[in-house]
Amino acid sequence: MESTGKTIKGGEFLIRETPFEDVFIPEEFNEEQMMMASMAHEFLEAEVTPILNRIDSQEEGLMFSIMNKAGELGLLGTGVPEEYGGFGKDLMTNMLLTENLGAGHSVSVALAAHTGIGTLPILYYGTEEQKKKYIPKLASGEWKASYCLTEPGSGSDALAAKTKAVLSADGKSYILNGQKMWITNAGFADVFTVFAQVDGSKFTGFIVEKGTPGLTLGDEEHKMGIKGSSTRQVFLTDCVIPVDNLLGEVGKGHLIAFNILNIGRAKLAAAALGASKKIINASISYANTREQFGRPIAKFGAIKYKLAEQAIRIYTAESAIYRVSKLIDTKENELMAEGKGYAMAHLGSAEEYAVECAILKVFGSEVLDYVADEGVQIYGGYGYSADYPVERAYRDSRINRIFEGTNEINRLLTVDMLLKRAMKGQINLMAAAKNVQNELMAIPEMGEDDNSLFAAEKKAIMNMKKAILMVAGSAVQKYMLELSKEQEIIMNIADMMIETYAAESVMLRTEKLLNRRGEAACGAQLDMMRVFFAEAGNNLEMAGREAINSMAEGDEHRMMMLGLKRFTKSNPFNSKEARRRIAKQLSEAGKYPF
Repeated sequence: MESTGKTIKGGEFLIRETPFEDVFIPEEFNEEQMMMASMAHEFLEAEVTPILNRIDSQEEGLMFSIMNKAGELGLLGTGVPEEYGGFGKDLMTNMLLTENLGAGHSVSVALAAHTGIGTLPILYYGTEEQKKKYIPKLASGEWKASYCLTEPGSGSDALAAKTKAVLSADGKSYILNGQKMWITNAGFADVFTVFAQVDGSKFTGFIVEKGTPGLTLGDEEHKMGIKGSSTRQVFLTDCVIPVDNLLGEVGKGHLIAFNILNIGRAKLAAAALGASKKIINASISYANTREQFGRPIAKFGAIKYKLAEQAIRIYTAESAIYRVSKLIDTKENELMAEGKGYAMAHLGSAEEYAVECAILKVFGSEVLDYVADEGVQIYGGYGYSADYPVERAYRDSRINRIFEGTNEINRLLTVDMLLKRAMKGQINLMAAAKNVQNELMAIPEMGEDDNSLFAAEKKAIMNMKKAILMVAGSAVQKYMLELSKEQEIIMNIADMMIETYAAESVMLRTEKLLNRRGEAACGAQLDMMRVFFAEAGNNLEMAGREAINSMAEGDEHRMMMLGLKRFTKSNPFNSKEARRRIAKQLSEAGKYPF
């Protein structure tokens, strides 16, 4: 693997080593950032958690008033530049705020939709006049925002939208006709970003204001979870929109729709992290107090396993989330220094790490699903009761695997975007894959054993990456331009990439933390890292085996299976005892303490 002093490019983690000094870890947040995180946490505890049932019943005007309170505290404008009425905080701060607001159930969804897909299209693609008109009111919460992309016939295939926009005879306005569905915040939004086809095929964005004649709403949707968020259909019937409300350029709406999703995916992972932490705290508290067979259930091995595994996945997700956040922040500063404007710097930095953002979205949402599911199991029968907190958490978690592009779409995108970057010469992926092929044909070198701390993990990461390069390289060679039709194999490769990125992230965080605090103070972190590595190696081997069995036969199959076995070989590790040590710390702390 290559190692240079330059900042790692998007997707380049697959062929480059990252020194721990280059990553940001959550333990490095400064006092001001932690104060803002506390403010967000206290806002939920004071204004949201006590009235979750009222919120879920969609009490008239309640969500509207909660968003107003968030606006008064400045929580809606932290990422907006000061010139437009915001606080101009960096991405790291905004990701931390997103995490701490992520435990707010339906309120988290409403806030995220407003500050993200509701506000950012105008902030990044709007004219100066549009930004001055809309952004200050959105940043303060005076106006609420919504984003209208999905239609009854176009979900993942967003560009297949049928909503039409026709330029009027006098050239002063566009007439919009169509239907949008699953629109978050629709019930109280003042501003809608709407996507429509101009001349039948030019996908374009428009700003549509509440009260525009012909703009009507369907009834509130009856949903499995996030019941308190407003989700309605939006109907557009001969809506006359001034040409001044065209967002961006005609035919360039896909840039708005897709580029906004990059940062949205990373933020979804952060919100899922916050929700996961709330659930594990409830799980620990319940396990400590619920007694069966004469002692707390936290004393039983089966429950220790669940608590520890919740913690391991949370710790790992957090490591990856803030690793990527720092990369995006650094790239943004580089682009600003090069003279790129505010919007181009923000969009360009997120686009650079689009592969990593997709990885975060999948991993973060699936960690939350695991944590919520095991939370219900720890509560047992009470977990199935709406009188206990994990029931709502379980239902609310499920949407995150669908939001911001389904996890299936994000898995496909992870590999597709990586290969496209390689084809453009942005990553030297092909040479790395060729080197792995050559290594498979050669006699393995028997180097001296390195027993230093993290040596085994670093070797494992290097080999995991080789396994990915072997499988992906073979798939590209075999299918060429037809690879996109082999979705099962692509998703196998994506799973290998996700496991590897998460494992490397948790290793780098633990290594940096140990370098700061010393090994004696990092016992639980080392345990969490080692258990995750043991599981990641198994998961990677299984995904690799599925892919190889799907595309190789005879000598090629035998050679690849031998290579996979070589690249996923690991040393014995007692995960049971490590999980027990982790669970003991969780129970003694009474909460997630890491």
